[in-house]
Amino acid sequence: SNVAGGDGGGGGGEAREGELIDQALVLWLPGPRSFTGEDTVELHTHGSPAVVSATLEALGRLSYHRLAEPGEFTRQAHANGRMDLTEVEALGDLINAQTDAQRRQALAAMGGGQRRSLEAWRGRMVRALAHTEALIDFGEDADDVTEAALSSAVGEMREIRREIEAELEDGGRGEAVRDGVRVAILGPPNAGKSSLLNLLARRDAAIVSPIEGTTRDVVTVSLQLGGMPVVLSDTAGLRSDSEDPIERLGMVRSADEAAKAHVQLWVFDASTPVPPVLDASSAAASPTTATAVTATSPAAADSAAGEDADGVGAEATGGIAGAPLQLLLRNKVDLSRGGEGGAEGGDTAGGVPSERQWRISCTTGEGVAPFLDQLGGIVRRLYGSDEGETPLVTRARHRQHLEGCVAALAQFEELASLGEAAPLDLACEELRTASLELGRITGRVDVEEVLDVIFRDFCIGK
Repeated sequence: SNVAGGDGGGGGGEAREGELIDQALVLWLPGPRSFTGEDTVELHTHGSPAVVSATLEALGRLSYHRLAEPGEFTRQAHANGRMDLTEVEALGDLINAQTDAQRRQALAAMGGGQRRSLEAWRGRMVRALAHTEALIDFGEDADDVTEAALSSAVGEMREIRREIEAELEDGGRGEAVRDGVRVAILGPPNAGKSSLLNLLARRDAAIVSPIEGTTRDVVTVSLQLGGMPVVLSDTAGLRSDSEDPIERLGMVRSADEAAKAHVQLWVFDASTPVPPVLDASSAAASPTTATAVTATSPAAADSAAGEDADGVGAEATGGIAGAPLQLLLRNKVDLSRGGEGGAEGGDTAGGVPSERQWRISCTTGEGVAPFLDQLGGIVRRLYGSDEGETPLVTRARHRQHLEGCVAALAQFEELASLGEAAPLDLACEELRTASLELGRITGRVDVEEVLDVIFRDFCIGK
């Protein structure tokens, strides 16, 4: 079809009335099966700035047209029931996806993976709520409303609570894929932390200098490792003898970054000894405290069961759900006698097992390639998802509502298990709260569902 200008004067580059703007494809999409659920017309014009500008100007001169607000089409789709909140969020994630892992996760959520899991749990809760309320209101009058129904509801809610708790203990995989796996580079001054950041970023993101204390603030870059999004942070060097207040403030920020990290990448000069414990918060707190960063002890770091080929225990997790995973790099092997690339072998320096230690040189590149391959494998193994798997928790609000749901279910179990003295009205309120928390994730809250289940499952009102 031909797209023509409106009744403008043609000044200032505007298309004159009846003037041909472009030859375009015009699609008529009737509701309710359109993206928004409403009648929609799409103009597929050529993409040059002149064509797009003239088309928008022509449409803008029509009294019943205006430019959409940011996100307005998606908002209409949600309001018309075409998308729930998790699918709306997933659409935004897909638009902003930078890696394959982010794209796959967003597409899975857009396909309704999160919604189906949440609605399945919520449907079971609504049924249990209906049965419990029926016992309160009709227990003496209906033969099929018995204590056995309450006992069954308690058992089923306990099962749901455990299923949700298992999702919450996923190590923050969904959030890590969406926001990036946080890797903090830590260690003493002049160990080569900034050089490592520049090497991984493939650009001069941080200033490199032989002067101690050059890095005063956190320098962050985003990159991909093993197909996963990674947020890599270079931090101020940690040392116990600095009296410089600015440098000490930088060390405090280093400790903060270490606490937020999923993976801590400790860098030391290969010719210098490694402290027995890598714990940095103490170094930032007092000039008299020895160098160290994180709330992780050697025992905690090794508590995961077994080490695989990449040095990651079967239960090793980091960041949100557990202690950050610690890795150790011995840099500048080109300057140390007998230095060779690859894993350090033998000792457990800094409480880090030898399988999680590497010897490299940021100057010559020695040992860097094997280290990056294994680091990518570690990140992918800890936070990657299997093909078709949809992480249930991809945002902080999801975690908050699921935790609220678990707390309410635990209260329901406690109250409903008190026997004849059980305050079932209070137990019902806890179930209602649990259901509401799940409904807030998807954006669906419908109290009429309870009445529907009561009259469908029982012979009340015949």
